[in-house]
Amino acid sequence: MNRPVAVITGATSGLGRIAAFELARRGYRIGTVARSRSKAEALVTSLKAVTDEPVDVFHADLGLLSDARRAGEEIAAHYPHLDVLVNNAGLHAFAQRITAEGLAEMTAVNYLGPFVLTEALTAKLGSSAPARIVNVASEASRQAKTIAPAEDLRRTDPYTRQESMALYGRTKLMTIMWTQELARRLDPDKVTVNCCDPGFNATGLGRDLPGSAVLRRALNTLRIGDPRKGAGIIVRLATDPALAHTSGGYFSVRDARRLECPEPGRDLRVQKDLWEATVALTTRPAG
Repeated sequence: MNRPVAVITGATSGLGRIAAFELARRGYRIGTVARSRSKAEALVTSLKAVTDEPVDVFHADLGLLSDARRAGEEIAAHYPHLDVLVNNAGLHAFAQRITAEGLAEMTAVNYLGPFVLTEALTAKLGSSAPARIVNVASEASRQAKTIAPAEDLRRTDPYTRQESMALYGRTKLMTIMWTQELARRLDPDKVTVNCCDPGFNATGLGRDLPGSAVLRRALNTLRIGDPRKGAGIIVRLATDPALAHTSGGYFSVRDARRLECPEPGRDLRVQKDLWEATVALTTRPAG
């Protein structure tokens, strides 16, 4: 356990997988939170080619807050120190799906689950200082034209495929807002937290879209939406010494340029409102 430890959600495919390999090559012991046991086993097998360290799998569905909390507790108990947490797992659902806890699945997977996981690991990260949290947001956050935290967190109305982009964008706007509010609540000399726009990536994020696999192969052939670029900004935020004391930032995949949180989530009061509404929702049984 002399090596640094990085836990990455959504590391079985796409950006997370590439980031896991790069961090492993840089000497990190890798842990991942994964829902699919078969995909997790495949990741572990593949990572053995680049690291002689064990690869740790924590099985959980981040769409369930109870699972996210349990996974966080298991991770905290498993490692004597935790140096990097990457909240990368994401979902773009083209129709409404409700979790067993009564929440919109896209909101739960993209925002609430990562929030709960991070809360369960905050003490471990603090005791491992200096440590870093990296949250994966999206340029789609600009699609969210309004936000009413208490209502939007609980919203489970049906929606169309066309309407899904704005709702997906709202979950990513919440991610940016949460990152910036969390940064104000943490000591940056101990734990930094930043988020990024990884750009357009031809990954499995839109797996619910009919024909997405064919489209993804075509884009990969044309080298459009190369996920290596998106993974690069994640790894940079997790490791770059120049960013060791930077916290609360939202960074572009393009040269790590610093971005502003999109409106309507930029106001500090709205960010605080989101934090308080999230805590109220996640500290009691959902439903």
